[in-house]
Amino acid sequence: MAEIQNPTPRDAYELLLAGNQRFVSGTPEHPNQDAVRRAETAPSQQPFAVLFGCSDSRLAAEIIFDRGLGDLFVVRTAGHVAGTEVLGSIEFGVSVLNAPLVVVLGHDSCGAVAAACSALKDGRTPGGFVRDVVERVTPSVLAARAAGRETAEEILAEHIENTVDLLLERSRVLAERVAAGRLGVVGLSYRLADGTAQLVASRGFDAAVTTAS
Repeated sequence: MAEIQNPTPRDAYELLLAGNQRFVSGTPEHPNQDAVRRAETAPSQQPFAVLFGCSDSRLAAEIIFDRGLGDLFVVRTAGHVAGTEVLGSIEFGVSVLNAPLVVVLGHDSCGAVAAACSALKDGRTPGGFVRDVVERVTPSVLAARAAGRETAEEILAEHIENTVDLLLERSRVLAERVAAGRLGVVGLSYRLADGTAQLVASRGFDAAVTTAS
């Protein structure tokens, strides 16, 4: 499979979508997963995308996008909630490793989103640090409901888009690169049953991006 040198944000997005299409159709190529690639990437890395996703065990980025060693700089937290460590990690992938694309990846049947909905309904929140995760998701649930978006799919989409906007609001590094046309940020919603990644939000592209059919 031919790779693109110095990909643009759109190039990187299309590479990611192509890999997801192969995964969905059951024809993965497993690129960059051999001993040659291991040796090539040992001295340095140049990932084409930073992927910030939920920690769910069913959301393994390199598998669902059919990529390999050195392709994706992956950051994951439950419910893809973003604290300072996450922001710093994403900024590292963009400003130091020069990745031209940041992806926020959520998914259906997300436990963190369900827990936030449940906490709002019955007034009970989990204990320990799980509570912090739930509290960080809650504003997305409230925003969705305020906009009349009540279904699980609509609430998830709201949370993904809110996360995209949060990254750009809190990180000057990301915002400046988007403004300069050097970085694209997309939010994708992954469907566990069929493996597809659907576009929810995009920022920093000169024309609309779409989800591949």
